[in-house]
Amino acid sequence: MENVDPYRVLGVKSTATQEEVKRAYRQLAKRFHPDSHSKMADHDRIAQVNAAYEVLSDRRRRQNYDQVRRGQSGPQARTAQPHRPSQVSRDTDSHLQDWLQRVYGPVNRELAQVISQLKPEIAQLAADPFDDQLMEDFQTYLDNCRVTLESAQTSFRSMPNPANMAGIAAHLYYCLSHLEDGVEELERFTLCYDDHYLNTGRELFRISAKLRCEAQEAIKVVL
Repeated sequence: MENVDPYRVLGVKSTATQEEVKRAYRQLAKRFHPDSHSKMADHDRIAQVNAAYEVLSDRRRRQNYDQVRRGQSGPQARTAQPHRPSQVSRDTDSHLQDWLQRVYGPVNRELAQVISQLKPEIAQLAADPFDDQLMEDFQTYLDNCRVTLESAQTSFRSMPNPANMAGIAAHLYYCLSHLEDGVEELERFTLCYDDHYLNTGRELFRISAKLRCEAQEAIKVVL
């Protein structure tokens, strides 16, 4: 996916202040929002702009993303100590295998679990959104999504990613972030039955699915 970097999406530097981020977001929202009646209105672009702002407007999420952007996946990252070349190679291979087993594998499976269940769950709810039992079942699905995504986040932060996996880690980070936002949008739909929230949630899940696929393709190239 192009322009997944939120700084690029909003057109700001990585050193931008929160006020600069907010100002850039407002300008882009006016330009691309479907309800703005602008000739540049674009549903996909405003979805990207909203997702980018969700990351950069939250200090914790912005800090986490900055760590990923620098080739790290969490606060556990440490400055590497000098080793002899042969030892560096062995350590690098070991680190990569550990990361694939402890981070990429579990996170990828949990992302697939959440994404794959959305379509049948919505199809079931569509039979009658005002049926109490169907809505309760859908809310249970959303609760399960949160539990699964929390587990994925824990795995993602469990160890620093290898330098050559920084791009793939960024895709996983974005995928997790979009899914968490998507679940929140779907939750809003259950409260007010406004299709806007349902459509936004589905769009965020669609973007997440694409990011996951791109991560899978990228890891084939690296390995």
